[in-house]
Amino acid sequence: MKVEELLAAAKDNATVKRVYAEPVERDGITVIAAAAVSGGAGGGGGHDKEGQEGSGGGYGIGAKPVGAFVLQDGQLRWQPAVDVNRVITVAGFVIAIAMILGARIARAHER
Repeated sequence: MKVEELLAAAKDNATVKRVYAEPVERDGITVIAAAAVSGGAGGGGGHDKEGQEGSGGGYGIGAKPVGAFVLQDGQLRWQPAVDVNRVITVAGFVIAIAMILGARIARAHER
């Protein structure tokens, strides 16, 4: 795939439809999910000593849910998504630091 084709494909993938899902309506409530989308691309080309040319590249896109807009009874509200893995990781880190500090404080009082 040529670099120009690669960048065109990356551009086609970087649209607002990647950030906001199509609205879903059920029982008078409309929900529009949203995601944080990021990506990157790179490529290059060149030729060797014999004059042969070549090019290449790649791109990647990542997304994670961040929440949803909820429209109900004429009121629009934002409902954030909760990343349970991040909550557990942060809680574990805080507990570990508290245990380490608690042990140091206890040793300091023993002296």
